[in-house]
Amino acid sequence: MDRIEITTFAPAEPGAFDAAVAALSPAAALQARACYGEIAAAAGRGLRRLQIGAGGRRIGLAQVLGRGGLWLCSRGPVFVPDLPEEIRRRALRALARALPGLLIVTPETPVAGPGLVPLITARHQAIWDLSPEEAALRAGLQGKWRNRLVTAERAGLRVRVEPAADWLIAAEAQQRRDRGYRALPPAFAAAWGATRPRIGAGAFRRAPAAVPRQPGVMVLRAGAGASYHLGWSGPEGRAAGAHNLLLWQAALRLRAQGVRHFDLGDINSEAGAGLMRFKLGTGAAVQALGATVWVLPGRG
Repeated sequence: MDRIEITTFAPAEPGAFDAAVAALSPAAALQARACYGEIAAAAGRGLRRLQIGAGGRRIGLAQVLGRGGLWLCSRGPVFVPDLPEEIRRRALRALARALPGLLIVTPETPVAGPGLVPLITARHQAIWDLSPEEAALRAGLQGKWRNRLVTAERAGLRVRVEPAADWLIAAEAQQRRDRGYRALPPAFAAAWGATRPRIGAGAFRRAPAAVPRQPGVMVLRAGAGASYHLGWSGPEGRAAGAHNLLLWQAALRLRAQGVRHFDLGDINSEAGAGLMRFKLGTGAAVQALGATVWVLPGRG
């Protein structure tokens, strides 16, 4: 078997890491993108970007964040397609050997075996494939979901894109306090947009703008992938099916911009079955991530 080699990724120019990630996986998760690491580093986390090689070729890239001797690689490393599980396992153990501390990994695809100690069971994401034509995409909506969309369209709800959405970030932050769930801090979306304006945050809300606290969603883009970041709606918006319209319009806009994989987020959420049904009602497929594991260093 080829020896696994871990080296520091030394970019020759700005954007080189994202370009290298996209070459391996055009729809890699946000956590694997340069902007995510830069925001974390600005907040005081350690940041390492490492290249995984075998047989003289690059087989993967890892972005790891550290604090107090503990390193985390979330939704990664990004590997070449169809890499055998055994090689991915060996690569993880080689990564652990290269880092000065403990390594925790939540891989994008399941991997197990000697040297990988499971800590948290595998989570599942709803991934919406936006590659079909619009008519086929709409036909893929589940019946009840499509009916809610039609209700919102017939009610005359309008959608517009807003480059800044402080009102939405604040409303969702209050919502998470009220409901007691955790997510990325409110400042993350603003930092993403400021660091990568061309792939930054976009908010979609019902018009007219003069009416406060209208329903809205925020999506973060990266290459051919995008992730649902946050959303808020009051009773009026929920009754009108506003979120169905917002998500549908967001999908069409993303598709027009070249996005093909829309990550709607975790469907194991404590928010319950209703949120899961809403996400899967789009026709999104369930993707199983790997279990979160503590990686023991492999032998050199």
